[in-house]
Amino acid sequence: MPEESIENINFDVLNKRAISQPLVSHIYTADPSAHVFNGKIYIYPSHDVDAGEAFDDLGSHFAMEDYHVISMDSIDSEAVDNGVALHVDDVPWAKEQMWAPDAHEKDGKYYLFFPAKAHDGIFRIGVAISNSPVGPFKAQPEAIKGSFSIDPAVFKDDDGSYYMYFGGLWGGQLQRWRTGEFKAEQPDSPTAFLPKDNEPALLPFVTKMTDDLFEFAEKPRTIEILDEKGNLLLAGDNERRFFEAAWLHKYNGKYYFSYSTGDTHFICYAIGDNPYGPFTYGGRILNPVVGWTSHHSICEVDRKWYLFYHDSSLSKGVTHLRSVKVAEITYREDGSIETLNPYIEK
Repeated sequence: MPEESIENINFDVLNKRAISQPLVSHIYTADPSAHVFNGKIYIYPSHDVDAGEAFDDLGSHFAMEDYHVISMDSIDSEAVDNGVALHVDDVPWAKEQMWAPDAHEKDGKYYLFFPAKAHDGIFRIGVAISNSPVGPFKAQPEAIKGSFSIDPAVFKDDDGSYYMYFGGLWGGQLQRWRTGEFKAEQPDSPTAFLPKDNEPALLPFVTKMTDDLFEFAEKPRTIEILDEKGNLLLAGDNERRFFEAAWLHKYNGKYYFSYSTGDTHFICYAIGDNPYGPFTYGGRILNPVVGWTSHHSICEVDRKWYLFYHDSSLSKGVTHLRSVKVAEITYREDGSIETLNPYIEK
C-alpha cells in the first residue's frame, strides 16, 4: 500500500480487517525467515528500531543493529521472543544496518546468515553459528568471500545441498555490481546504474554453499526469471520483476522462487525445475500491505503451507517500524498459488 495513502487510513478499522495480527507487539520485527527445526517453528526477522534517520530511498532509516529469534510451539501458539541473538557490535567486519537475515541447520548446528554494511559502506553477507536455534550466535570474523548485496536466503535441497539466494536493488546495492565490481559513484542515488525500462531487469543471484556453510562453493550466478513466452522480465515491468527478498521452497517436486517487487509492493513467485532456475513467472502471492516494503518467507508446518510477512499496521504506517505476521497459503491443483489480500475488503 503506497506510503502517500497512509494519512487517510483508519488503523483501528484496518487492523480489524487484517487477515492476521502481529506475532509479537513489544518490539518491531520485519523480513521474517521461518523454519521448522525439531518440530518447532523458528522465525528469524530483522529488528526494527527508530534510529532517528530520515526516510530516503537508500533505506538509511532502516538502521537495525541486532537480531532476535521468535519461536512458536505450533502455528497457533504464542510467539516467544528469545532475546538478542546477535548484535552488530559482535561482528568484527560489520559497521551497521543488520538487514533481513535467514538461518538453517546442519548436523546439530545452527547458522545465521545476515547482510550488513561493512566499514567501507558496502553490503556484504556474513555467517554466525550457534548450538541452539535461538542463539546466541557467534559471527565469523570476516564476511563471506565474494559476497555482496542483501537478503540472503538459504535453501536445503533433498540431496542435502545448501544454496544461498540473495540480492536487492536501490539501497541493497545490487545495481552497483553490474560489471562485477562495486561502483561507488553517485553514492546518494538509489537508482544510479539501473538498466533502462526496455532492457532486461537486474537478476538475483544463487550459489551453492561449502560443506561447512561458511563460504560460497562457486561463483554466484544470476537467476533468470522469465515471462510466459520464455523472455527475461524487463526492468520496466516493475509489477513482476525482482527487486529484493529472494526465497526458495519446494512443492510437489517443483522449485518456487518468490520475491518482492519493491516499489510496487507485491510478493510474486516463479516456478522452475532446478534450484538454479530458470524460473517462469507464476503470479502474486500477496497484494500490497501498509508500509513501503514487502518481505516474506514460505514454510510448511504440519502439512500446511504458510506465508510469513510483515506490515506497518501496528506502528500506524511508520515505514521502518514493522510487525511480522503469518497467513496460510493455498495451492491450486495446477500448482499455482492463490493470491492473498492482507486486509479483508469492506
